[in-house]
Amino acid sequence: MSTGKKMTRWEIIKTLRKHGKLSDERNPAITQNKVAKVLGYVMFGFMILYLMFFAVMFSLIANSTTRYTACEMIFGMMPFILTVDFLMRFLVQQTPSQRIKPYILLPISKYVCIDSFLFNSITSWGNLVWMALFIPYAIMSILFVEGFSVVLAFLLATYLLIIANSQWYMLSRTMILKSFYWWLLPIAVYALIFSPWYLGHEAGIMKLCKTYAVIGDGVSHWSPLVFLGILLLIVVLIAINRRLQFYSIYSELSRNEKTTIKHVTELNQLDRFGLVGEYLKMEVKSIMRNKNIRKGFITAIILIVVFSVLISFTDIYAGGMTKFLVVYNFAIVGAMLLIKVMCYEGNYIDCLMVHKESIMSLLKAKYIFSSALLILPMLLMIPIVVMGKCSLLMLIGIMLLTAGPIHASFLYMSIFNNQTIPLNTKFIGKGGMENNFIQIAVEFGAFLLPLVLINLFPHLFGEIGGAIAIIIIGLTFIALSPVWIRDIYKRMMKRRYKNLESFHASRG
Repeated sequence: MSTGKKMTRWEIIKTLRKHGKLSDERNPAITQNKVAKVLGYVMFGFMILYLMFFAVMFSLIANSTTRYTACEMIFGMMPFILTVDFLMRFLVQQTPSQRIKPYILLPISKYVCIDSFLFNSITSWGNLVWMALFIPYAIMSILFVEGFSVVLAFLLATYLLIIANSQWYMLSRTMILKSFYWWLLPIAVYALIFSPWYLGHEAGIMKLCKTYAVIGDGVSHWSPLVFLGILLLIVVLIAINRRLQFYSIYSELSRNEKTTIKHVTELNQLDRFGLVGEYLKMEVKSIMRNKNIRKGFITAIILIVVFSVLISFTDIYAGGMTKFLVVYNFAIVGAMLLIKVMCYEGNYIDCLMVHKESIMSLLKAKYIFSSALLILPMLLMIPIVVMGKCSLLMLIGIMLLTAGPIHASFLYMSIFNNQTIPLNTKFIGKGGMENNFIQIAVEFGAFLLPLVLINLFPHLFGEIGGAIAIIIIGLTFIALSPVWIRDIYKRMMKRRYKNLESFHASRG
């Protein structure tokens, strides 16, 4: 660059790739917290072990069946694998538009940044994670039966499908960021993919597997039609993504929104609660005014309604899954909003630091607001009590357990959350949460611990005694909320300068 020589397109792509790696290495959520780094490695290790376990399990099934070859069987299950892969990417993968802001004004080709990030998504090591399932399975069930050439065909085809899935995820997430209604796109696509399960003659899981097993047969015979079809799908998705990402970024940059003064409810009835009441007003108004907070809130409410209907009026989730969904239904608002405590506030964190103990009042308001929202799932799940799927005492116990230890664990994230999340910007802002492994671990524990308690206590104390024990635990945490909220505040103050620096650095 110092000689004035113009960089080629490939050199720019390599440079941007290097910048991306450095950005990940310097992410404050990781570099400033060794625990997060260790948890990330541990969770990744567990995921690999789980995939290898499933490889052994699928291999045993494939070796014992004569209906399908091993290659046909795994492709018969491919719709489920790709669906899981699609959903998991929401936790770890950003779209190119979320990381491109620093390069917008550089004097380089308008598409080169997009090409760089699309190239990174295709060559990412994350696309190889599923090989922990496919490679052991291929060795145990394909290699010694159909030969090495079939193994190569199988691994190549599955890898190409994962790449196609990464581009499909990128397209879907970008559209979902534009509007919540774009969730209808992946829902419609997956409804079509799984249609053999519920449409037509002899619909069912066996018909679904048989339909996609045909692709596995083509792969095992190195069918040009199958491989060209997958490659064509990848090319089409990349072409659509290239256009879509560019349009999304530049439409965000050039947006010209009219500012209008709207009447906002004053919520004067909350004045009696003093400063906590003012922050309660701010919680309500933040949902009304800010797109990202409102989107998360609406998503949580919709999921609560959907899962309440599924639990109450269908038999899709029975037995142990009913208890899991009851816990999830209560915890979902906290898992989507409360666990990100201070991340939205990072946009104006300096103002919150002006007055002593102002943040403690904010934490109290967030706790009260999130706990009050538990009334909604409680009312919606009354039918499961009437139908005998869950006792009223246990339902109350799970609600109090959520308001107690689960919400407490989410609020403790305010100590470690130091990445600002934009209030309105969708595409070029920094999300900052994709690599927060502590958050993921807390969410995992928040769902696991209640499940252990609601299954263990009834065995130890009986149904009624177990429910009462859970209620006591929940009420104890609620009664002690002033104590642990003050503890959170003190711990935050010890880290305030480090967190302030990170909040400032991560603002979009």
